[in-house]
Amino acid sequence: MRASQTMSQTMAVADALSPTHQLQRLFDDYWENLLQESPTYATFVGDPRYNDRLEDLSTEAIMRRRAQTREFLGRLDSIDASALPEGDRVSGAVLHFVLRTSVRGFDLLGEVPPELDPWEASPFLLSQMTGPQFELPLVMASTRFATAKDYDNYLKRLDAVPTYIEQLTQRLVTAIESGWVPPRITLRNLGSQFDAIADPNPARNPMAVPFRTYPRDFSDSTKASLTQAGHAMIRDRVAIAFAGLKNFVEERFIPATGDEIAASKLPGGMEYYATALQVNTSTAMSPQEIHDIGLSEVARIESALQSVQDQVGFQGSRDEFVQYLRSDAKFFCDSPQAILAAFRDIAKRIDAQLPALFRELPRLPYGIRAMLPEEGDNAEHYIPGAADGSRAGYFEANTNNLRRLARWQMANVLLHETVPGHHLQIARAQELVDLPMFRREIILNAYVEGWALYAEVLGDMVGMYENPLDKYGQLSAELFRAARLVVDTGIRALGWSRQQAIQYMRDHSTESEAMIASEIDRYIVLPGQATAYKIGQLRIQALYDKAKAALVEHFDLRAFHNALIDNGAMPLDVLDEVIGRWIVAQKSTQ
Repeated sequence: MRASQTMSQTMAVADALSPTHQLQRLFDDYWENLLQESPTYATFVGDPRYNDRLEDLSTEAIMRRRAQTREFLGRLDSIDASALPEGDRVSGAVLHFVLRTSVRGFDLLGEVPPELDPWEASPFLLSQMTGPQFELPLVMASTRFATAKDYDNYLKRLDAVPTYIEQLTQRLVTAIESGWVPPRITLRNLGSQFDAIADPNPARNPMAVPFRTYPRDFSDSTKASLTQAGHAMIRDRVAIAFAGLKNFVEERFIPATGDEIAASKLPGGMEYYATALQVNTSTAMSPQEIHDIGLSEVARIESALQSVQDQVGFQGSRDEFVQYLRSDAKFFCDSPQAILAAFRDIAKRIDAQLPALFRELPRLPYGIRAMLPEEGDNAEHYIPGAADGSRAGYFEANTNNLRRLARWQMANVLLHETVPGHHLQIARAQELVDLPMFRREIILNAYVEGWALYAEVLGDMVGMYENPLDKYGQLSAELFRAARLVVDTGIRALGWSRQQAIQYMRDHSTESEAMIASEIDRYIVLPGQATAYKIGQLRIQALYDKAKAALVEHFDLRAFHNALIDNGAMPLDVLDEVIGRWIVAQKSTQ
């Protein structure tokens, strides 16, 4: 027995020293640390262990997270990658990209007070697109409410809101002092975004939704007690905290902002923007390279749009054609219910075609629902489901504005956001049990958005754009993504004004005036994010062309698509390597 124990101990020590064991331990530690430090993210991915708390936004917590990131990178660099099996090498490369770009950001912005930490979440702590006015209602909507414990955790989370808002406000003060604030033009509607969550009336406050319906097995006394506690928490804690934040934003934050929109006016200047591009595209492309790709793609897609216009026989300019498509009532749904019905009809059509595109599909379903009224005129979007299957994914349609989206734009939007786009790719990744947890949940913009834009084009292969106007909608959306390459780099690196960017979009897109202005403001507060879509799509399309040319008659489209999505999100260079090895493996079986 003693000899057996000694042998086991020796093997355990040897295993502990093996690169594979070190790496797996690192993955587990990294994932657990991520969930502990970001409890709302844990809720979002379906782990309820931290549902009773919010993020710690203190300076001490931020410095702790920075130190942890450096420590994880050091541990990863110390592992001999050549001794790892292929799957582990890929996982290590993915994590290395995440950690390395974060540390590069810390070093680059050493002059920025740590309270700001633009690499922790969004570049700006608060904007018309980022902040607790969006994040906390989304966390609430992602929270499980099945037991009394779930409600008790939620009450504790609500109780933490004032401290969370106080910490955020202190960080905003530092942002004002350092100049790390978004341009004023983008904040014109910011104050009103707090109205709903600052409302003390639980009947109107979105954070009170869980106290309006309960599981069937709850007793009347339990429901009454929870309702009373929840309403008091909304009225006396949440609403007051957000009313104070709204007042701070309107009286101190917005007046402290300026008119400059160029990256060179932020701490870090052009180096910051170059890093933002690297983070979002996972490439080393320069702003000028991305700008030139955008110009080329815009010209190509505009030619294809003209061909569709000629096909339908419209006599007139493109502007006149777009005006016709945007002004005739027959191209729009006449009620919120009609919008949802139209999207659901498209979903049923594409669902039936998925076996022609993939060998294996995810099991997690998705639903289609209206977005909240508080979201106003936001774009349609996808909300991922939970990895444990306890929550389905959802496509949220804008039913607040009946003229926001025409019928000819609906097919490509649905394909992008659900299947074969975001839902299919994200749900598939969540079910890849052989991957470490961080890889099953990671979102890398160039891959995720590039895949979704590629997915729009797949509609051609399965007859989703047989109506020429539906094809016009798909090309219009692709044109918009190409124009983003031009205006994002123009604004941030080439000295363009906001009006110059708006004018370019007017001349080279089919979107409405209001949509264009909203999008330009989005690019201003999210530097580089909008470039991910087209750069990612072009790389995936190039891999498709490469695989098809290499395998010729042995090319299997369904197998190729699973090869693309069966490793979760990856930096584009890592994706190149994975598909390159897949092509070699396919050739060896011919």
